[in-house]
Amino acid sequence: MALGVYITFRILDFPDLTVDGSFTTGGAIAAVMISNDFSPWLACLAAMAGGMVAGACTGLLHTKGKINGLLSGILMMIALYSINMRILGGAPNKSIMGMDNPFSGEHVMVIIIVVVLLFKIMLDLFMKTDIGLALRATGDNKRMIRSFGANTDVTTIVGVSLSNGLVALSGAFIAQQAGFADITMGIGMIVIGLASVIIGEAILGARTVFWATLAAVVGSIIYRIVVALALEVDWFNTSDLKLITAVIVIIALVFPSLRRSMKQRSLARKRTEELMRSAGQQAKGGM
Repeated sequence: MALGVYITFRILDFPDLTVDGSFTTGGAIAAVMISNDFSPWLACLAAMAGGMVAGACTGLLHTKGKINGLLSGILMMIALYSINMRILGGAPNKSIMGMDNPFSGEHVMVIIIVVVLLFKIMLDLFMKTDIGLALRATGDNKRMIRSFGANTDVTTIVGVSLSNGLVALSGAFIAQQAGFADITMGIGMIVIGLASVIIGEAILGARTVFWATLAAVVGSIIYRIVVALALEVDWFNTSDLKLITAVIVIIALVFPSLRRSMKQRSLARKRTEELMRSAGQQAKGGM
């Protein structure tokens, strides 16, 4: 999920709120398919495809419908609520408890690590292809990449579609691990994804795509550790999870700015001291 959010918010500079809906879409598709005796891996692929369709719709609303990017995501997120209810058969949740799947067994951590690393490597390689480079250039400077003949509408749609595909795949994994899909399971996921990306970048930086994607993965792990530690504090309840997430994001956003301003003040102080020292030396020399 963090990798998906990284694509829209960092590469495309696109504020996509479809994530809260597409996460649930992935979980709902996986739960329904598994409950109907489909392969869990096939259910994951179908969930990813469903998320990509949702992302493509958001991209089309923005590029072809000329709707503001933020509003496009909100509209799609609202529409997905009803769509997800239909996928779940009109019920608010779908249980797959007791059904065998790779994410409910003893080796779940090994499988998750392998899957995450696999998708990180594939995303790194994709970003080095022609369309991946065009995607990165679209986020940096749309006008410039248009001047080279690239279709920024296509790259935007591809990027948002890929992002929501990864998010939906994450929802499918979570539904299998939890044993159910719920209509509200995607609420606040965009904030969690942002927190993961921001925390990772604050620690590892984002010098290259390799480090940026690694930062998103590491940031998501650190975020979960921080939340788990916060919930261990007596005066925090599980209902405070969203508040904890908001505070973590605020700290992650403010900390780099504070660090930059402190560095600037330190440099300004050093320059002032050097100027005063040189002025004093000149005054002594004149005497």
